[in-house]
Amino acid sequence: MTPFRFPRPAADHADAPRTGARRPWLAAARVAPIVLAGTLAFAGCTATTAASTSDDSANADSTVSLAATASVDPGVTAVEAMAANEDPPGEDGDDTWDASEEVAITLDGDTATVDDGAAGVSVDGDTVTITAAGTYRLSGDLAGQVVVDTADEGLVRIILDGVDITSGSTAALAITSADRAQVVLADGSENALADTSDYADDADVNAALFSSADLEIAGTGALAVQGNGNDGIASKDGLLISGGEITIDAVDDGIRGKDEVMIEGGTLTVTAGGDGLKADNAEETDRGYIAIAGGTVTVDAAGDGLDAATDVVIWGGTLDVTAGGGAGATVSDDTSTKGVTGAVSVIVDGGAVSVDSADDAVHTDDTAHVASGTVTLATGDDGVHADVALTISGGTVDVTTSYEALEADAISIAGGDISVSASDDGLNAGSSLGISGGALLVDAEGDGLDSNGSIAMSGGDVVVNGPTGQGDGALDVDGGFDITGGSLVAGGSSGMAVAPDADAAQASVLVTFTQQVAAGTELHVTSSDGTVVATYTATKAVGSLAVSNADLVNGETYTVSANGSTVGSAVAGEQVSGMGGPGGGMGGGAPAPRG
Repeated sequence: MTPFRFPRPAADHADAPRTGARRPWLAAARVAPIVLAGTLAFAGCTATTAASTSDDSANADSTVSLAATASVDPGVTAVEAMAANEDPPGEDGDDTWDASEEVAITLDGDTATVDDGAAGVSVDGDTVTITAAGTYRLSGDLAGQVVVDTADEGLVRIILDGVDITSGSTAALAITSADRAQVVLADGSENALADTSDYADDADVNAALFSSADLEIAGTGALAVQGNGNDGIASKDGLLISGGEITIDAVDDGIRGKDEVMIEGGTLTVTAGGDGLKADNAEETDRGYIAIAGGTVTVDAAGDGLDAATDVVIWGGTLDVTAGGGAGATVSDDTSTKGVTGAVSVIVDGGAVSVDSADDAVHTDDTAHVASGTVTLATGDDGVHADVALTISGGTVDVTTSYEALEADAISIAGGDISVSASDDGLNAGSSLGISGGALLVDAEGDGLDSNGSIAMSGGDVVVNGPTGQGDGALDVDGGFDITGGSLVAGGSSGMAVAPDADAAQASVLVTFTQQVAAGTELHVTSSDGTVVATYTATKAVGSLAVSNADLVNGETYTVSANGSTVGSAVAGEQVSGMGGPGGGMGGGAPAPRG
């Protein structure tokens, strides 16, 4: 008999990071780790205690021990993060089996029939119990329950081939005891699981599809899961989804894996009254993670979209999250409504991520890193919030709506194409902001670039469309602003206008206008010999312009003109600031990062 084989993930994910013999993820890292000069350097997931300025306690139920003791390298890649984590479920040989060895179980209303002479299955009324490792093909409808309860070593493989199981008293499919388990959705099949709406408060089995063992869901068929009483799919061990068209509607969490939830492929649509995807082992540093390597995942959650007790690692596939009703909804005092949250780290190293959330779109109690991929965020609070450090070294980041777009104690922009819009600060760093590469476009109604400590810029292209109000500035820094390279153009109000340090290696000029310039006006910065050294188009009314690039020379006078008329001039290196001076006076520095 020819062995049956179900398809593996699409070829475009073949080079994704994978661990173990079945998942050779540990290839050379695509992005070198980044150390934030003069600020923070961490190694490993169990290093020094993370400093936290957040007063957020909404996730306290799922991030207890590790969040308070772990710090990670702010430039760690997906490869490196997964190398430090436990392998997800699945072993070599799980993909194939001999169809002649399948045991056929036919569900028939309130009972079931099994192949004559088949061992390992018992039927007691409306309950079917599988008691041995092996492969079982289920078909038909059952008003009852299918249970796996075996002490055997090895894999229990359950093929769902056109089943509809509904339980009025417990889970529809419960794997209560097994070494390992796999649910395969047969090619072309449509399957449905629904559980009771009335679990006891102390019920151990409490999801429509429940497993106490490592569980993999594979195949190419369809599965609709109705979690009427609690979660949709839950594993008290690890959970891997490698295929299938899966739709989940749950009154609490959509998908929960205690040790890990990993998505390798398939199409998942999750609607949850609690969190969308959740991994809640907060006791072991290599577990409690969520990883997305492929597939298409759509989440609409009343709570958090993704909530991991340790890491969220994304390097492939498509993730679309709506949390707490989206950016226009009111943030709840009782429920955490963040888009993607990982207590130890959030790493995006590929794939496409889109988040619309009432609270932070991306949140971590420790560090976040965007190394590659596409990230689009809309939020009622912070676009990306990291208590310790945020690094963007590549990819595309677009924060379309936020209170503060990027916030962390230390922020490093080393690459990427970044565009952010904020009703308050664009970038808010508690201690340091470093810019060494990439393209950064900021639109902020508060401060554009704001650091309670220092700003250091050595490369990259930065354009800031700052505030119109006089109490904030396009640039706001409590400590020094040292610039040695790159291009900076920052327009905003005149009241708190500042520029990089006058004694920095690269010259800067700050021009305060004689009158406000209207939105849509193109401004030209010209040297005394008529050379245009910078051009800026105002997106809103502006009263000042700070410029720094390699063409400027300290001691030279530069003129800003609009529509052929001069609106202001200044000498490079003579930084006459607005009210209060650099980093001081009205407005001062940024507030401490918010949760």
